[in-house]
Amino acid sequence: MSLENNIKDIISKKLEDGTVEKLIEEQLEKGMNKALESLFGSYGDVTKVIEEKVKSVMIPYLENHDYSRYIVKLDSVLTEVIEKTTADNRKLLSNFKQLMTIDTSIKVIKVSELFGKWCKYVEENVETDGLEVDYDDGPSYESVSVTYEFEETEKKDWSKYEKGRIVFECEHDNEMNFCIDLYRWDDIHKTNQWDFDAKTECSLSSLRHIDEFTLYIMSLKQANVKIEIDETDDSEGITPEKEPEASFS
Repeated sequence: MSLENNIKDIISKKLEDGTVEKLIEEQLEKGMNKALESLFGSYGDVTKVIEEKVKSVMIPYLENHDYSRYIVKLDSVLTEVIEKTTADNRKLLSNFKQLMTIDTSIKVIKVSELFGKWCKYVEENVETDGLEVDYDDGPSYESVSVTYEFEETEKKDWSKYEKGRIVFECEHDNEMNFCIDLYRWDDIHKTNQWDFDAKTECSLSSLRHIDEFTLYIMSLKQANVKIEIDETDDSEGITPEKEPEASFS
């Protein structure tokens, strides 16, 4: 028998006993699996369709969801953790808590109100070295002069974009000085309302060392609060909170 006839006989037998059908079935199954893996893989067409459908449902829901009740829970959890941590980590967690628990109902804050908060910060943290001591009503340091001023950058006639800044200055202690850069589009923003730039990213290690006023400004930025220029300048005399030791000669 020739080789050709042997091959024909073998094929005939395999067709009769179902071997060829089994092999075709196995390969067809493998092909289907590969096709489905491709369709449902990270870049597959089916995966893309499912992803778009999920996005269309989830994103609007998440954007409109009220997270206020979770903020309350976060506050209680952080308070408990703060009480059980070291002083170093307590500062970090306290700052994180302040950054995350800003009142979301605040949409606009007046610069005069910001000045009041900064004055309070200066009162609690200003350097007292070199200040005279007043003994009239018990020992206290003399007041320090603080000011703020709104400065608007000259606008181009052809541009709708405007820039400005708020400068807080302490005459006695330059470390207290603070500047907020402002910007707005005059065809979008309301009169005297500005967006502002602030540091919005920081590591955990730097969060531990950020001062209270910077953290407050960051939290306002986080909440998309606008600043309203209700007054362009003001000044105050701030008495440091720190009390000097009584000294009688």
